[in-house]
Amino acid sequence: MGTPEFGVPVLEELARSPCEIVAVYTRPERPAGRGRHMAPSPVKRAALEHGFRVIEPSTMRGQESVVSLAEFRPEVVVVAAFAYLLPREVLEVPRQGCLNVHPSLLPRYRGPSPVATALLRGDAETGVSIMLMDEGLDTGPVLSQESRSISESDTTGGLTQALSEMGARLLCSTLWKWIEGDLVPRPQDEALATSSELIRAKDAELDWSLPAVELWRRVRAYHPWPGCYTTWEGKRLKILSGRPLQGWQRGDVGRVVELPATSALRIGVVTGEGLLGLGEVQLEGKRQVSAEEFVRGHGDFIGSSLMK
Repeated sequence: MGTPEFGVPVLEELARSPCEIVAVYTRPERPAGRGRHMAPSPVKRAALEHGFRVIEPSTMRGQESVVSLAEFRPEVVVVAAFAYLLPREVLEVPRQGCLNVHPSLLPRYRGPSPVATALLRGDAETGVSIMLMDEGLDTGPVLSQESRSISESDTTGGLTQALSEMGARLLCSTLWKWIEGDLVPRPQDEALATSSELIRAKDAELDWSLPAVELWRRVRAYHPWPGCYTTWEGKRLKILSGRPLQGWQRGDVGRVVELPATSALRIGVVTGEGLLGLGEVQLEGKRQVSAEEFVRGHGDFIGSSLMK
């Protein structure tokens, strides 16, 4: 059971294993792109390439969902970023339970946005957890975990992909141990539990009064979606990459400044604490370019203010 790209490596790893995949559950097709045409989920596309049977339920609640799943007589259900919470009646269908691949070191960052939250908080490491699901939101006992350091270049997009691949490998090794009875579920320590919140598009607007380090974390956490942005001359200007520069504090907050030739990044914005050096930017309706190239085409960008 899975929907976005995060679930694809898990499905591919299971497809290469001795497991018999009797069905793949995913969210129904939704409109996507400029034409708003109906588009299958990434997990559905991968499942169809392998010839697996695909089920697209509008809900997992109700007796119909229980009966439908029971007809497959599953030994175990694997969940990787599915669209729905599973009620107790569904969790009880597979004899070996439902195993979830979660991209955090549980009980840290339960909920929908664990990868982005780890970046927003400035964590040094993250990881994946294989959890035996219960009725709560990522509250079930943990079967296995694997950690990974977070680098300064990591974004939510790249880190999610890395964790999905890590989780796929860990899931398969854990699955066999679980089926053979070699694992004892470890309850999560509720005293250490933290949560992640759903990311909204409006969260990505940059507030230049914040410290440069916090803005840098947001640029990485909200890449590729929703993409951090500011407003310049009435148009949205996406800030796709950057770097905090401590020790620089020239001009009013939100002012665009040119940095010395010795600086790796030549264009910066004054923040509430330090400067945020700009890497790649994209003006509304235009292509992505470096900040230096943007300035060559928009000389009045230097010295302008990005504050509302």
